[in-house]
Amino acid sequence: MARIALVDDDRNILTSVAMTLEAEGFDVDTYNDGQSALDAFNRRLPDMAVLDIKMPRMDGMELLQRLRQKTAMPVIFLTSKDDEIDEVLGLRMGADDYVKKPFSQRLLVERIRAILRRQEVIQTGEMPVVEESKVMVRGSLVMDPLRHAVTWKGRDVTLTVTEFLLLQALATRPGYVKSRDQLMDVAYDDQVYVDDRTIDSHIKRLRKKMRSADPEFAAIETLYGIGYRYDEE
Repeated sequence: MARIALVDDDRNILTSVAMTLEAEGFDVDTYNDGQSALDAFNRRLPDMAVLDIKMPRMDGMELLQRLRQKTAMPVIFLTSKDDEIDEVLGLRMGADDYVKKPFSQRLLVERIRAILRRQEVIQTGEMPVVEESKVMVRGSLVMDPLRHAVTWKGRDVTLTVTEFLLLQALATRPGYVKSRDQLMDVAYDDQVYVDDRTIDSHIKRLRKKMRSADPEFAAIETLYGIGYRYDEE
């Protein structure tokens, strides 16, 4: 069973959420600040982390930034009830999802399961690809689902689970438009509601990463009011 790290300075949340996840069969590690979590992650990475944003010593944003320097491990943010800035910034920094406080623990469990299932889809190569080896080549883009590896013009690009699935969905059929609803279906389970801003934020982050490998990257096109399209080069 997957190992989940909970990082929050609210001990009530740590205790109650840990009990719920353990009852669902997960292994759970808890930390009450970002620095202690980072120290532990340097020794052993969990399968997923659930991070509060506002914490002492090191907040969730800084912890995520440190993590993204070396790992694409899935991350869910716990955000304040009305703070949309936290949500958008977290997604653009590379979080896979967010849940607003106060939250239903059942909702959090479903979000965790959804991301773990998405990660399994990538690792097992269940999405349709052309090559028997399951490595997909689209112009300058090479995607290897079994290794969760992406290269652009020979340069490695590190993507989160969500970013990988979105890019794979677009690149599988170059020239065809994918609506935001279709991309939501790829990246999220039916029971998990997300809005357009979530998909847009993931796409912006994906483009930024691809442009770090190639400043001229323009293969993901926006069709305003419709969706996105991959233009094979």
